Amino acid sequence: MAFKFEETKLKGVYIITPQVFGDNRGYFMETYKKEQFYNAGISKEFVQDNESSSTKGVLRGLHFQKEHTQGKLVRVTHGAVFDVAVDVRPGSETYGQWVGVVLSSEKKNMFYIPEGFAHGFLVLSDKAEFVYKCTDVYDPSSEGGIPWDDPDISVEWPKLDIEYKTSEKDGKHPRFSEQSFEWADKWR
Repeated sequence: MAFKFEETKLKGVYIITPQVFGDNRGYFMETYKKEQFYNAGISKEFVQDNESSSTKGVLRGLHFQKEHTQGKLVRVTHGAVFDVAVDVRPGSETYGQWVGVVLSSEKKNMFYIPEGFAHGFLVLSDKAEFVYKCTDVYDPSSEGGIPWDDPDISVEWPKLDIEYKTSEKDGKHPRFSEQSFEWADKWR
């Protein structure tokens, strides 16, 4: 099998470790294989690929889309990030809980965040290249978010020797307790 799938405490959220073949010339690995992902319970079709580049201390998130809700298969091709998923599905046993994992180009690990979750990451290295596959298209009219430092969620972001760099937009999201997540209940 080309992948090891480890389900986290949040049902449907997986840490995925690919099998890497390397020698003195470099390495080869598969980053997605439909049949193996389907057999592990990740049966969504990916319709869009994205890539971002960020510097140390950039914190993106916590984001979601109410319509065109996206599941995401994320990985880092250069550097390292602390990646977070937050369960926003009302009625879920883990509603309001989060899980985080360090993704790095060295480990080559991946993280699957299904629909019904908010997502964000903090860049730990001097620079990070972040790539991800999405199960639906980006729709700016339906985007939303939760403050990265929301006390109702209390994500334990790693401490850095510099201040976090966030966007102006991410600073304007209402608190978790002030939002309705009825749109996410269908993903439970």
